[in-house]
Amino acid sequence: MKAVLIAAVVSLVLSLFGTPAFIRYLVKQGYGQFIRDDGPTSHHTKRGTPTMGGAVIVLSSLAAYAVAHLATGQLPSVSGLLVLFLMAGMGVVGFLDDYIKITKQRSLGLRSREKLAGQTFVAVVFAVLALQFPNESFRTPASTFVSFVRDTPVNLAFAGTVLGVILFVIWANVIVAGTSNGVNLTDGLDGLATGASVMVFASYVLISIWQFNQNCQWNPGTKCYEVRDPHDLAIVAACGMGACFGFLWWNAAPAKIFMGDTGSLALGGGLAGLAILTRTELLVVILGGLFVTITLSVIIQVASFKTTGKRVFRMAPLQHHFELLGWQEVTIVIRFWIVAGLFVAFGLGLFYAEWVVSA
Repeated sequence: MKAVLIAAVVSLVLSLFGTPAFIRYLVKQGYGQFIRDDGPTSHHTKRGTPTMGGAVIVLSSLAAYAVAHLATGQLPSVSGLLVLFLMAGMGVVGFLDDYIKITKQRSLGLRSREKLAGQTFVAVVFAVLALQFPNESFRTPASTFVSFVRDTPVNLAFAGTVLGVILFVIWANVIVAGTSNGVNLTDGLDGLATGASVMVFASYVLISIWQFNQNCQWNPGTKCYEVRDPHDLAIVAACGMGACFGFLWWNAAPAKIFMGDTGSLALGGGLAGLAILTRTELLVVILGGLFVTITLSVIIQVASFKTTGKRVFRMAPLQHHFELLGWQEVTIVIRFWIVAGLFVAFGLGLFYAEWVVSA
């Protein structure tokens, strides 16, 4: 527990005080956000605001993880390193996308195929490695079983090990793509994605600590959890939570810096990694319900326009629909945070209820 607290505090402090230094550097370099002309007109005033702030979140998380282990003398686990790899790898893809946007002053960074290829490469490496490295109890970081609040009876390796690995890699890619793009679509208003991410990372701190206390490796029983390194996953989640909290001070309206794709893809990757390695793959759909809702608004909008020629929303993603209805940006953000909090509370309730009912 000491390492979890150290990770949260260190990442918060590094992000809180590192972000303004990064802002000064970006301003000096002239790296400002490009704003699309077809977006809400209120966003035109944000043109030139420094972006790529997600780099601070990623670096703060990595540094805090290292400090927490050095301070407590604990060795890093494979699970923790894998989640951080996924987070940092997705952040690199987002950084390349942001860098092209700001240097060429256009709304399109990496082409769709290039971006997808980068995301897929990182996710495939993560997924393959996650099925390796069994510990003394023969537990690997991930499992070929599809999970909700724990592994379900659905095994992707039903027809053999090789097919199971292939299906798991595909399944992991779906989760990573869904979460990373969900956070990316949510990152349209000052502080919206950052604040929602704080809540979801916090939920994984609680989930991982609970799994650590009720783990089959040292507390066997009918209700125990088969997670390989729950304590270290709690540390990683605390790093993400603290880094987002510190960044939010500068990202809240009016934002002094945007996280960019560097941050949104990294945060989505981190959450996906936590979901896969804590065996809560389907639960993340509920915990990140705000991200899912906003993603669905885009899917509905595109499907409706292509099939009927009509739009369901004035503009997608969903937050921009409310902007065009006349809602103030701060009002939208706060109310969406409330919705995000309700989803997180509901997800945690389901997680705990399953344990109680199985007693």
